Amino acid sequence: MRWKVNSKRTLYRDQWVHLSTADVELPDGRHLDHRLIETGPGAGAVVVKDDKVLLLWRHRFITDTWGWEIPIGGIEPGETPEEAARREVEEETGWRPLGLLSPLIYTQPSPGLMTAEHHIFLSLDCVNIGEPLDKFESDRLDWVPIKDLASLIKKGSITAATSTVALLFYLQVWAELEHEND
Repeated sequence: MRWKVNSKRTLYRDQWVHLSTADVELPDGRHLDHRLIETGPGAGAVVVKDDKVLLLWRHRFITDTWGWEIPIGGIEPGETPEEAARREVEEETGWRPLGLLSPLIYTQPSPGLMTAEHHIFLSLDCVNIGEPLDKFESDRLDWVPIKDLASLIKKGSITAATSTVALLFYLQVWAELEHEND
């Protein structure tokens, strides 16, 4: 069942977000006044080294919650998703991914409400280049053992949708690789 958008009207727009209302016609002919949030695409990375994943401990003021997240941010004009992921890792963590980043997963964290799309890569080699440029991004960063990720997700220490999806997918891939090596 495809919904038909008859019209859209901007409610608010700035450099980060575009909030619109849409007259949406349902398959049965009813109409909804539906809100939608349009944002630019984002890119990030699951950075792995010595059986640990590099995570940021962040406070999100909107939900007033703390949690572990992967480094991720917006793709700037002219950047590829891989270039943006590499830049975001460096800016937010002070670690530089080496070599090519491998595509890990593509996700749309809330497609019923927003256009956000996130390109997540995997880095298996990196080097520390100093302090994070964007020190306001997190309270701290840490190399979290891969074996602890599932329990951190289960107890609610990792809740951000893209981080959760990327880490769970990585855990599945990692488990398959570990099983192959047995």
